[in-house]
Amino acid sequence: MTTTVQHADHQVVQVTGGQPLTGRVTVQGSKNIALHLYAAALLADTPLVLHGAPGILDTGVCAAILTHTGSDTMVRDGDFEVTPAAVLRPVVHRELGAKVRTTAVLASALLARAGQVDFPVPGGDAFCPRLIDRHLAAMEAAGATITVDEPGRTIHAAVSPGAGLRPFRVDVSTPYGPSLGATVTALLLAARAPGDSLITSPSTEPEVIETIRFLAARGVRIAWGDDGLHVRGTSRVEGGEFTVAGDRVEAATMIMAAVATGGTIDLDGITLPEIPDGQRHVFAAAGVHLSAHEGGIRAAVGRDGLRAVHARTGPHPGLPTDTAPQLAAMLTLATGTSHIFEAVYPRRDTHVAPLRAFGADITSTGQDIRIHGAARLTAADVQAADIRAVTALLLAGLAAEGTSTIRGMYHLRRGYGHLLSSLATLGAAITTTPGGV
Repeated sequence: MTTTVQHADHQVVQVTGGQPLTGRVTVQGSKNIALHLYAAALLADTPLVLHGAPGILDTGVCAAILTHTGSDTMVRDGDFEVTPAAVLRPVVHRELGAKVRTTAVLASALLARAGQVDFPVPGGDAFCPRLIDRHLAAMEAAGATITVDEPGRTIHAAVSPGAGLRPFRVDVSTPYGPSLGATVTALLLAARAPGDSLITSPSTEPEVIETIRFLAARGVRIAWGDDGLHVRGTSRVEGGEFTVAGDRVEAATMIMAAVATGGTIDLDGITLPEIPDGQRHVFAAAGVHLSAHEGGIRAAVGRDGLRAVHARTGPHPGLPTDTAPQLAAMLTLATGTSHIFEAVYPRRDTHVAPLRAFGADITSTGQDIRIHGAARLTAADVQAADIRAVTALLLAGLAAEGTSTIRGMYHLRRGYGHLLSSLATLGAAITTTPGGV
């Protein structure tokens, strides 16, 4: 049975705040790691199973994209099963590709296997443009010629007939630091390019580390050097089994939801060392106490409550940008003035205006967000257009007085498979009702 894709979600969340969230829940497999491994699965020549696939909309979208290439793809009981076709259809489905941000990474795997690919520009979250110039640079370095259609919505990449990929050198740095996605794109191309390739200024995010671990387990030789990542390509990539790591972003989100409501949480499926140093340092500065607990994590706020912090997002092991909107929501309840500087993207503030609807004193100027606390949050009717922003609004609703209506369930379910049910397990008063997207 193949996976079908849900194209719309006409539900809204209603949450009644003021209830401390306390209890124990399990963290899902990492959304961001899984999305890159779904693309890497296309490199395999034999069947592959990814265990711990998160039960999110993006998993279904990627399964449908792989099925469209001719690969036999199925998702069941947390397993993402792929038998890549011997001859792949070198197309990332236009409508499906526009729903996820890893379109260029998927395209790189198809280019590596088929020598050509047509793909749409990336979709996914709408908080800023998704630039793919470093992805295209890697494809060109590997010998592909790039053409773009007139509206600029579809890209064609192809190597000369019979030539195949060539070993290459590419720099994946950007003005905002190393590109995570372009690093993975270059890795997938290099894995199937005969000879030795070099990726300079590579990202060291867990998504990259896990992709390297995945490829190395399939026989691709990869080594870190002072000058970057050295990859020796192979003509055959084995399938087998691989487990997706726990979702550090969901873990941080659950921790912030619990402490924002004055509760205590135990998390399974992730360990304390898997929480980035930058995240742990910000939590400590804000008065959130983390400790190892029976192979997982326990989190609670100190008796003095939440404190204002100055934070800056950055590459791993810094503060993850995907936790910054939720952090802003939590800091509306902290005593003092907090600053969050977004150093990964040119702008990320779609959560700011909706948080003000709850009574938060929060403003954004360019990449800087300022929060004056502690605010007394009250119920609001709000909507967001990306995963982390809608999650920030959910956190605000959990801490606010009264019953809030939060729209944007489609985006929430793109990133979290069971966040609402986990919050309900902890004691949250949440209902879903029919409504606008």
